[in-house]
Amino acid sequence: MQFQLNGQLKSFEGDPELPLLNYLRDMAGIISPKDGCAPQAACGCCAVDLNGKAVLSCVTPMKKVDGGTLMTTEGLGTYRQNVFARAFVEKGGVQCGFCIPGIVMQSNALINKNAEPNREDVTKALTPHLCRCTGYKKIVDAVLYAAEAIRKEEEIPEPKGDGRIGSRQPKYQAQQLVLGQHQYVDDIKLPGMVYGALKFSDHPRAKVLQIDTSKAAHMAGVIRVFTAVDIPGDRFIGLIKQDWPLMVAEGEITRYVGDVLALVVAESDAIAREAAANIQVTYEALKPITDPHIAMQPDAPAVHEGGNILSRTVTSRGDVTTARAHSAYTASGQFQTQMIEHGFMEPECAIAYPADKGVEVLSQGQGVYEDRTQIAKLLALPKDQVRVILVPNGGGFGGKEDLGPQGQAALAAYYLGVPVKVRLTRDESILWHPKRHPIWMDYEIGCDAAGKLTFVKVAFVGDTGAYASVGMKVLERSAGHATGAYHFPVTDVQATAVYTNNIPCGAMRGFGVNQAAFGLESLIDALCQKGGFDRWQFRYDNALKDGDMTATGQVIEGGAGVQATLLAVKDEFYKAKYAGLACGIKNTGIGNGMPDASQVKVTIAAPDKVIIDHGWTEMGQGVHTMAVQVLCSETGLDPAIIEVRVDTAFEQEAGMTTASRATSLVGNALIDACKQLRADLQAHTLADLVGREYTGEWVVDWTTKLGSMAEKVYTHYSYSYATQLVTLDEDGQIAKITAAHDAGKIFNPTLFEGQLEGSIHMGLGYAISEEVVLVDGRPKSTMLRKCGILRAKEMPDMEVIGVEVPDPYGPYGAKGVGEIGLVPTAGAVANALYQFDGVRRTRLPMDLPKKRRITREAQHE
Repeated sequence: MQFQLNGQLKSFEGDPELPLLNYLRDMAGIISPKDGCAPQAACGCCAVDLNGKAVLSCVTPMKKVDGGTLMTTEGLGTYRQNVFARAFVEKGGVQCGFCIPGIVMQSNALINKNAEPNREDVTKALTPHLCRCTGYKKIVDAVLYAAEAIRKEEEIPEPKGDGRIGSRQPKYQAQQLVLGQHQYVDDIKLPGMVYGALKFSDHPRAKVLQIDTSKAAHMAGVIRVFTAVDIPGDRFIGLIKQDWPLMVAEGEITRYVGDVLALVVAESDAIAREAAANIQVTYEALKPITDPHIAMQPDAPAVHEGGNILSRTVTSRGDVTTARAHSAYTASGQFQTQMIEHGFMEPECAIAYPADKGVEVLSQGQGVYEDRTQIAKLLALPKDQVRVILVPNGGGFGGKEDLGPQGQAALAAYYLGVPVKVRLTRDESILWHPKRHPIWMDYEIGCDAAGKLTFVKVAFVGDTGAYASVGMKVLERSAGHATGAYHFPVTDVQATAVYTNNIPCGAMRGFGVNQAAFGLESLIDALCQKGGFDRWQFRYDNALKDGDMTATGQVIEGGAGVQATLLAVKDEFYKAKYAGLACGIKNTGIGNGMPDASQVKVTIAAPDKVIIDHGWTEMGQGVHTMAVQVLCSETGLDPAIIEVRVDTAFEQEAGMTTASRATSLVGNALIDACKQLRADLQAHTLADLVGREYTGEWVVDWTTKLGSMAEKVYTHYSYSYATQLVTLDEDGQIAKITAAHDAGKIFNPTLFEGQLEGSIHMGLGYAISEEVVLVDGRPKSTMLRKCGILRAKEMPDMEVIGVEVPDPYGPYGAKGVGEIGLVPTAGAVANALYQFDGVRRTRLPMDLPKKRRITREAQHE
């Protein structure tokens, strides 16, 4: 068969059923179409143009290409490449970038048919596509901007900025992302590279009697099969508690369906997967423990030695019984939240290859130094023989904190002496990686006759699944934020993380605080109803102010911005007929007695090249851009000459990119590094300084453990604050979400808005549509489209209002932005729905009222 590919005649004589995506990526060497879910056809990342129509290449067989004209972003031509790249960068329509090349091809096809599309046209055209970062608003803005330029045959100017704090500095290296030319891990090919595939457990709980690899090992093209006995070091890993085996051994009991039993390495990915399917495992199936309340019972089978209670966090002050007795009104309820999927568009993938006496690993993980520690442990190597290089990833949201295929790839490369790639399919990713914690809450709050809050009493029970991950910290965070954005003089808080045989739950944007906010904010409205209080005024009167105390006993010394965010939505709240309010607070930094630290190095590599080395993961949120802006603001350097890299070889150690802390930590560390650089630039040119290095660091080692008897409680070094307003239409559908967020200092308005719009998208999905349903420990579906992630046409209007109440410790007063964005959303939606129909919803996701059916007669009236 023959066809045109980006203007060149191509011939193909292979399997006519081969997916076009495989041909493009594996045979033609074209990387712009991304594999986000193949062959599920759910995400749109693989969209290309075939005969003038955008098609999903993962489900388009080669036989349909015969005689056709095929185009990817590589074939758009310089003019349209520039138009789309610059439009998306200028409007902030790109964050991690993984989904964007497919969206560009869909948009190009739309513009060719409709030269003047409106917002509705664009959102409808984007129906096949998912984006987890942006909330779609800025994508639509970018497409409309590109369409206008193409219609007028005009150029879009190159987006530029001076790099200063507060400016709309274009996102670092974003034009490559738009056109699909940034190489994610799965886009990278190395000479002599071989491929690994994993054999997962067939049961959530079963004793592994025998793993028979003989059939797989003898298949043509198979190089080696690895099992637990081949791991030279300690095979139990974990970010906090080392309870998660890289592979489960014969004679052991599996703990969930994502447990890995074997790794097959072969000459191709297809051979490796076929061989993995031919591994025969004999089990003694056991009944899984899937209910955390049952798992907490003394006679429940133990998921781990030592019992099923991973952690229990307790914090209290005052006497609840007395406070309750003196309260004029109380409200209580039990709430249940669900498990949800992170939905990052780029599935897990890693490449490892031998180097000196050890290995080097290309990682998409959220903490390359944590990766290094765990890989060194697995291989029984000193850390200096393990190098981990960050490849900026296609989204994380907490889901790439735990060590994924980096471990298996490193093991195979170490033994085989060749590069090894191990990647997960979307089905495997959903089966394997930790999710958001389902949390059960029993909440009670009270207030006096004047509407001042008196006490909170709450018990949280979180299903942390098969392994610890960071589950103890998630429930600790629920406890630490149990009072939300309000001052309660009396508290009684207990949070328990429980092992089950469900998929593990770990870090996800919001980190246990979203769950608490849903329960608390629902009861705040219930109290207002009982006492006849104004819902906005009640929140304003009880909002945390400087000098007030959080759930942990920490006194807010400065930067309390809740009231400022409430004021920002006040007028709109009182204008709305059906309105739901919710406030939020979210820590910046890990805290709780654990250090937050960052090191940086600035190297003058050439008169026109300055390198920033830091340890934080770029995953779309813009940490590299933030680093550039700090350096430019401190020194006046041109952002065009600055390069940013993350590589353990340069020893600028940082922890996991989590807790909305990267901007504040890398920012303060760079400010420190720039003190001497700024002084040197006053007397020298860059050419004079070539070869010099400037180091800086910022360390917070003074926070206190939750419940500790410290003289002064510092649970976290910083907090961010928010209020969200959800308004409904006459059908009870969500018409608009207004989000007022206190960022302390907004580094980059475009990135700030984009982070919050993406957070609102995720928060709204959490509220009304998203859920991973498990049946006896197994996902009911591993289809991405079944996870409930909202598409462009399902998103309401969004307005982001920036508030700046400076933080005492953040660089230039900045606070975290990435996680607070969805903390209030579910609570605000629940409260809006109650205003519409009087039904108090206590479980997530919540059903929206059915739309009224409009008859033809009614339409003509």
